[in-house]
Amino acid sequence: MAMKKRDYSGRHRIRAGLCLLFPVLLAACPSESPPARQSGTDVVRLSVWAHAGQEPERKVTEDLIRRFNIRQNGIQARLTLLPEGSYNAQVQAAALARDLPDVLEFDGPFVYSYVWQGHLAALGEFLSEDTKQNLIPSVLAQATYRGKLYAIGMFDSGLGLYGRRSLLEQAGVRIPASPADAWTADEFEGVLKALARHDPDGAVLDLKLNYRGEWFTYAFSPALRSGGGDLIDRRTFGTARGILNGPEAVAVMGRFQDWIVRKKYVDPNVDDHAFTGGRVALSWVGHWEYDRYAAAFGDDLVLLPLPDFGKGSKTGQGSWNWGVTARCKHPEAAVRFIEFLLEDVPVLAMAGANSAIPATRSAIARSEKYQPDGPLRLFVTQLTGGYAVPRPRTPAYPAITSVFQQAFNDIRNGADVRTVLDRAAADIDRDIRDNDGYPPPRGRTG
Repeated sequence: MAMKKRDYSGRHRIRAGLCLLFPVLLAACPSESPPARQSGTDVVRLSVWAHAGQEPERKVTEDLIRRFNIRQNGIQARLTLLPEGSYNAQVQAAALARDLPDVLEFDGPFVYSYVWQGHLAALGEFLSEDTKQNLIPSVLAQATYRGKLYAIGMFDSGLGLYGRRSLLEQAGVRIPASPADAWTADEFEGVLKALARHDPDGAVLDLKLNYRGEWFTYAFSPALRSGGGDLIDRRTFGTARGILNGPEAVAVMGRFQDWIVRKKYVDPNVDDHAFTGGRVALSWVGHWEYDRYAAAFGDDLVLLPLPDFGKGSKTGQGSWNWGVTARCKHPEAAVRFIEFLLEDVPVLAMAGANSAIPATRSAIARSEKYQPDGPLRLFVTQLTGGYAVPRPRTPAYPAITSVFQQAFNDIRNGADVRTVLDRAAADIDRDIRDNDGYPPPRGRTG
């Protein structure tokens, strides 16, 4: 399907959507107080926006706000939860209306766009060195733009292959022990073929094709890097031509199409029970499925690295982040709130609610799932060992991911891979030109 829009992330699109989106935002937070201000009793009041998320995450967030407010008297935080599905659009609408809160939670890959638009303040001068030293490198990498740190997450994400050990052993295939030991792409196809011999319909792999949106970029762009391609030229962030539609990227996306369309190794998973229902032996998905999968298969569940397409196994990273908006009048108080969220108890509480990887080294050491003998330790190895790939650190990212999501959908439905990627690269380059190459941000961002 041809793309209909050219300006995916620039100011033109934001302005166009304001009139439609702002009423939604107002409806979501009718009782929100004004941003940080000094009261007659010298209490700094911080307005905090977060995504509603799943119920366990929501409850933890609300509890942490209460704990922070009880701990001290000088700063009081007031939380507003917004629906996750339209969260970014609502934040953009509020930004145009100059009504952003003091502290804002947002999806990590959007940090560069927010900085470029002048919405975020750099955290470096307010954040303690101890806090920075305790963060795992992937969290710092995701939130750093042009050498400055603009946001911090309480957790990071993990992406890999869940498998059933008994079925892999039945098929007589090797079981990788680490990312350095990952199956090659050819070996992975051999694994799929071997598993299919023991499967009634031959569909042995779940790629979560029932998911939508950002999943496709998060889950499958690391394979591009593993094969020698990428979403964009990261040396300049000025073009996708020759990278997204280069021979390496075409070869990787061709393999996915082959698995889905021609060899039919992939279960469409319309009910989201392909793995737990026993229809497939392997599931390409993230940390959030661990609890459900472990409940279904117990000790038979094994976590594996993604295949190596030629340049080593690569995996996704990045999740929700906290930042301080450029309009906040009390950035020191706002950073104190964020540093409270990064203490072990809050980090472990949130990681317990969503099974994500704790963002700090001290919390990982106390986590049963992620310490050295924990069942999800592979995710820590990937995030700290150089296997995780941050999504492109450019304000063009919203455009890039929108274009790639459409390209992946076209490829999974059988469109010519080279033609699709040629068009995707051209669409991304056009967006970059339309925004004058995304020059350095102006205003209070550092």
